[in-house]
Amino acid sequence: MPVDAIEIAVIGGGVMGLATAWELTRRGHRPVVFERFARGHHEGASHGATRNFNNAYSEDHYLDLLVRARAGWDALGSVDGEPLLRLHGLVTHGHVDVERIAGALGDRGIPASLLSPADAAARWSGMRFSSDVLFSPDAGVARASAALGELERRIVAGGGEVRWETPISAIEDADRGVVLTLPTGTVRADTAVVTVGAWTSRLLSSIALPRLTVTEETPAHFRPTGTDAWPSFNHYTDPDRYPATVYGMPTPGEGIKVGFHLVGDEVDPDARPHRPTFVGELADYVREWMPGLVPASATPISCTYTSTDDSTFVLDRVGRLVVGAGFSGHGFKFAPGVGAVLADLALDPRAGAAEPFRLR
Repeated sequence: MPVDAIEIAVIGGGVMGLATAWELTRRGHRPVVFERFARGHHEGASHGATRNFNNAYSEDHYLDLLVRARAGWDALGSVDGEPLLRLHGLVTHGHVDVERIAGALGDRGIPASLLSPADAAARWSGMRFSSDVLFSPDAGVARASAALGELERRIVAGGGEVRWETPISAIEDADRGVVLTLPTGTVRADTAVVTVGAWTSRLLSSIALPRLTVTEETPAHFRPTGTDAWPSFNHYTDPDRYPATVYGMPTPGEGIKVGFHLVGDEVDPDARPHRPTFVGELADYVREWMPGLVPASATPISCTYTSTDDSTFVLDRVGRLVVGAGFSGHGFKFAPGVGAVLADLALDPRAGAAEPFRLR
């Protein structure tokens, strides 16, 4: 069988793999990305027009990663005349310590302010509020599909390569390098970065990973009743009333995306049923909290979450293998920062991610 030798292989061409490969090209390397599906596929967690650019964190390791990610988004800039980040702002409210989050953002120079429920409702008439609201203007949405295309363009322009429809069935950290098994033979790499989402545990069975649970999540787009501007939002709901925190954002041409966070059924990623769940409960939520949307207009969409038990990312290196996993429905906004950390790990065995992200 043929053997192709390369320096750095990136397994998985979703946003994390592409962001890593782009970062490697920025540092003068020529990575090769291997993705089992075709460009634009809907089988993973990176497809769709928008992802929430939510900066409402108080933990240092996430805020550090957010700062690094924001620098990467700024470097990516605009596509088709529009920035990849639409910074229309984010509101966070409900059963959460908004003062703590505001203080953590302020300590890093990230603008944030607290509004009364009445002031927030006057500003965003399509939403209802019953507690103080944290507003961050330096947040909004990432243009997800446009970002994937721009990352690939920059990888290729930088001398890298993206091989679509090229599945890897096995990864072995051998004496002479990492051996990747393809249908056509094998590829040997000095180092491999593995960012395969729902398929991580299968491909990296030799590594002691934390439990990674794969679920199918089905947020929905709802039709607005008017033309008022919408922010992105997090609502930490009453757990006795609704199944989970609600998140959402405007998606031009599709409506307002609204979803419960991490409530879907556990699934086999190769046999995903694409079956909507909690659609009735989501419509009930919209009816109660979002007077600016039509509750009966839900158009469900499907994606996968791959989650650790505490929803903390995995960013670490074992031998010649670098793993990025467990992005649990809140990773996309961090992608340029994650890519930078994974590139650090790929290029320097002595490098380390923040302690909470490391394998234990």
